[in-house]
Amino acid sequence: MINKVTLIGNMGMDPEIRHLESGVMVGRFSLATNESYKDKEGNWQKLTEWHNVVVWREQAETVEKYYKKGNMVYVEGKISYRKYQDKDGVERYATDIVASTIRSLEKRESSAVGFSENRFPTEEKATAARQVSVSPPQNDQTAATQNNQPTTDMPTEGDNLPF
Repeated sequence: MINKVTLIGNMGMDPEIRHLESGVMVGRFSLATNESYKDKEGNWQKLTEWHNVVVWREQAETVEKYYKKGNMVYVEGKISYRKYQDKDGVERYATDIVASTIRSLEKRESSAVGFSENRFPTEEKATAARQVSVSPPQNDQTAATQNNQPTTDMPTEGDNLPF
């Protein structure tokens, strides 16, 4: 059986970190995920879902140091349901996402160890990738390719490639 959740969203609050009596750290934060759809009239609507995320131990320490409200994060974990009594003795239920993996999707800061590099391509990178075309290796390649050295076989401006 599988209980697995993958979310990408923005943190709705700075993480709240607690230390249990055993010394174990636990952190909580809310995560907003957005979904867009067209309604009956053809107008775009935006639906925001809020998720309660729980992180433990080293993850809680990392989240406390490097993550803050508004950060876009990738969370992978499992759904957990719990029952508790509030201060008035009323029985309440909560649904949490217990994170097994959490990664920042913000741009990397040179001194921030806890951040992952932003994996989404920027428009600049996409434009540069479209402008570069690499031709396949030819049979008469020099010793440079045999030594795993990069070659500079780039098409010239006068070529008649359709792209």
